[in-house]
Amino acid sequence: TNVNQYFLVDLDQFYGIEIGEFPSQIAQVAMFLIDHQMNMLVSDKFGEYIPLIPLKKSAVIINDNSLNIEWQSIIKPLEGEIEVPRFHYIMGNPPFIGMQLQTVEQKSEMAKVFREDKSAGVLDYVAAWYKLAAEYMLKFQPNESLLPKTKVAFVSTNSICQGEQVSILWSVLFNQTHCKIHFAHRTFRWSNEAKGIAAVHVIIVGFSNVDSSKKYLYQYSNINSEPIVSQVGNISPYLTEGRDIFLTSMNKPICVVPHIKRGNSPYDGGYFLFTQEEKDTFLKNDPASAFMFKKFLGAKEFINNKPKWCLWLKSIQPHILKNHPLVIERINSVKHFRENSPGKETQAYAKTPSLFRDQNNPDSFIVIPRVSSENRRYIPNGFFNSDYIAGDTCMTVMDAKTFHFGVLTSEMHMTWVRYTCGRLKSDFRYSKDIVYNNYPWPENPTDKQKLDVEKAAQAVLDARAQFPDSSLADLYDPNTMPPALVKAHQALDKAVDQCYRTQPFLSEAKRIEYLFELYEKYTAGMFAEEKQKKVKKIKSDL
Repeated sequence: TNVNQYFLVDLDQFYGIEIGEFPSQIAQVAMFLIDHQMNMLVSDKFGEYIPLIPLKKSAVIINDNSLNIEWQSIIKPLEGEIEVPRFHYIMGNPPFIGMQLQTVEQKSEMAKVFREDKSAGVLDYVAAWYKLAAEYMLKFQPNESLLPKTKVAFVSTNSICQGEQVSILWSVLFNQTHCKIHFAHRTFRWSNEAKGIAAVHVIIVGFSNVDSSKKYLYQYSNINSEPIVSQVGNISPYLTEGRDIFLTSMNKPICVVPHIKRGNSPYDGGYFLFTQEEKDTFLKNDPASAFMFKKFLGAKEFINNKPKWCLWLKSIQPHILKNHPLVIERINSVKHFRENSPGKETQAYAKTPSLFRDQNNPDSFIVIPRVSSENRRYIPNGFFNSDYIAGDTCMTVMDAKTFHFGVLTSEMHMTWVRYTCGRLKSDFRYSKDIVYNNYPWPENPTDKQKLDVEKAAQAVLDARAQFPDSSLADLYDPNTMPPALVKAHQALDKAVDQCYRTQPFLSEAKRIEYLFELYEKYTAGMFAEEKQKKVKKIKSDL
């Protein structure tokens, strides 16, 4: 008996598309080598030598752009195959290129793949392979239940399962091509031994347009750890156990809470902004202009405790401005910068050269850095008054109270952030329309529960104040976070948890499941009502 008759997989069943000519040749050779290695294992097992030479079979590796070639065109029918030839498994690691780094040609390819969907312009390049694979399965998946179904798995950037990309990509895959996620590896660090190849943070998503009764979720306690696998009932597009829901972009919060805005954009060419040294020099020449300065909060300066100032001239009378020639000089420089800007929007603001583009200066507000390191357990938010101006690298929660600060600085909110925000590399990229406006706040906290949160939130601020010479970057570094601050945050986390439910949350997975369930409750019927220009709010006023 020839042992070859027992082989279930052979070399000529493999196909590949590789855009680089040399890598495609390497892939061809690599397939021969792995075939030889498997043959040697069989020889050791069964005592029958299987010669590699002469070469009788080979994988089909096409040197082409897999976004521009019809995948089905490269397949060859196998001997005795009665069904329409198709791929049973599609897998790969498509290029990791974000929206802003795509070339004109790549953007054109994305537009071709997603056709009429204009919102797809924000998607990462890898999303195109998901769409093509889903369409392939929809076209070639056999209806007969006895035939094996096509399945797909891609190594990908984690951003396609975070932030605004989720609703854009996965609503297409779920609703138009009827896909379901069968297994998924949440974010982990992937590297190889090739010289000069940096490690990246990736996910792996396995899916098909037929369902599976067994689904597996691989989770990592940190990006370098080994995965912990669990069988789950369903895997959401956020790679959590739960229903297939999507957070859509909302211009208002789903709960009755303070509104959030992006910080103030100066549009000034840098002429209204000052370091501490620049401000001191300016005031030596015009000490009477001191009242025109406010402290400026950029995210980097805020987190690293680097003082910065700005000229804030919104309420300054014209006759007073004319008495300060150095200030007028700055205004003229801003006007010149705006007039000569290539952007028409910037040019329009040359008509009001003494003002920032945005002029938000509330009595109290919470600052949330738009980008913050994922290594921090908490995004270091801050509480400020009208003496401060928030820059456009921050988000500002307008006229917020201590209770709101407490919830936004809690583990509960951070769990929501970790699962729903976009990423800049691996750092958190906080957004108002996806993260904040969709956040399900506690439904009906009692006055006592709210007071407990306020006290615990103030304790966090007090703990920070114990270390006046340390920046927030120092205080929230996992290696240097002071025990007093750790303890204060733990008390705050517990107080916020109590506003949601009395039973403790045993894991982050349980927290996010609870939050998504609450989100579904709050938004039930909301989107239908929005079509009638009505927005449903939850009753509790926080």
